[in-house]
Amino acid sequence: MSKAPKTLTTSIVIHAAPSKVWQVLTDFEKYPQWNPFIKYIKGAPVVGGKIEARIEPPGAKGMVFRPKVLVFQANKQFRWKGHLLVPALFDGEHIFELQDNGDGSTTLVHQEIFTGVLVPLFKKMLDENTLQGFEAMNKKLKSRVETGDLN
Repeated sequence: MSKAPKTLTTSIVIHAAPSKVWQVLTDFEKYPQWNPFIKYIKGAPVVGGKIEARIEPPGAKGMVFRPKVLVFQANKQFRWKGHLLVPALFDGEHIFELQDNGDGSTTLVHQEIFTGVLVPLFKKMLDENTLQGFEAMNKKLKSRVETGDLN
């Protein structure tokens, strides 16, 4: 039986409209240019379909996985769920949620909900390396969107 979920949650205010944040967040071809955490995403983000992603948390070994897209709602939310080897060992539901602050800014809530019997074994890595990866990605996304450097 799996333990209670482990959730990592980060957020950052980006001084731009949700549509501009979404444009950068979903331009997967450019991830290698700026994203320090998710090195690439391949495939079309179609709900029910699979994509391929490579994550590289700081100070930890990178990993390629093929999660199922759960939500892809323009300017609002991108969510997927993947697992290590087989479901219920170590599953992660990754969420990017854009909240319109009504003042020309957007709050990005970037989180992941981990479940499975192996989650307790990875607690330290999640609390340190993975959390640092989320924060580094958030900062780079904010910078890229706010400076308008979209090339």
